[in-house]
Amino acid sequence: MTTTPRLSLPLLYLDTLWVQVTGTVCNIACKHCFISCGPKVETHQLMTRERVVQSLDDGVAAGLRAVWFTGGEPFLHPDILGLVDEALQRAPLGILTNGMLIDDALAEGLGERFRDAPYNLEIRVSLDGCTAQDNDRVRGKGVFDKACAGIRRLAAHGVEPVVAVSQLDDGSASRLAFVELLQDLGVTRPRVKWIPPFRIGREATRKGGRSYQRWERLTAEDVADPEAPLRLQCGTSRCVTSEGTFACPILINDPSFRLADRLPDALGAHPVDHEACHTCWVEAFSCSA
Repeated sequence: MTTTPRLSLPLLYLDTLWVQVTGTVCNIACKHCFISCGPKVETHQLMTRERVVQSLDDGVAAGLRAVWFTGGEPFLHPDILGLVDEALQRAPLGILTNGMLIDDALAEGLGERFRDAPYNLEIRVSLDGCTAQDNDRVRGKGVFDKACAGIRRLAAHGVEPVVAVSQLDDGSASRLAFVELLQDLGVTRPRVKWIPPFRIGREATRKGGRSYQRWERLTAEDVADPEAPLRLQCGTSRCVTSEGTFACPILINDPSFRLADRLPDALGAHPVDHEACHTCWVEAFSCSA
């Protein structure tokens, strides 16, 4: 009996290293979260400082150009500013956050690093509506006000965050509305990044969402396109977690997409036959761009 080989792509080079510093541990449990994070979700636990530093050094040795901290919620990590310092000694750093834990002290610390670190620091705050009613229906009661307070504090300390907006099937957000909201919060150069729907995790079962349909898959013809490794972010990135190294931060809950324990052993070809790969393909989407 023969088995059909999995669709796969080579890693062209390592541009971006994703570091899942808090794994799947988050302070909220969004209804549309595609990796189903939450306060008690420890599928991937917090990474130790030693593990993060080892991964950063592995990434530098492999030629990385940028680092992103994600989770879960990165600012739950008890040593997050220390990890930020480690990353900013090596490469530009981005942090994905819901913004709720950014108090004045943290905003001040991030502002200092934004001004003084040898590499650029970018903060990206997730919001899925321009009002509490629109945002909190998927993110939870009280999230909007706390996230907006975090954005205001960042702006006051010279860090102008990007706002990441999930494009939900039942959503109604507009770019102009987000620009106006950010201006009201003190952001002088509003930037908005739209996130297409990844129909896995909680989004697949959420009322108003849906799962992937059978035809939503990459094909052998897609993968044969010479531009495929550049069109899919996994062609130039890797993700490290407490549980190993993956090609993509979206697929860390699927063991069949685990490549290796450490990054140096995960720089070869990787599978792209997950249904979520279809979203990246048709949207030409990159989490880091």
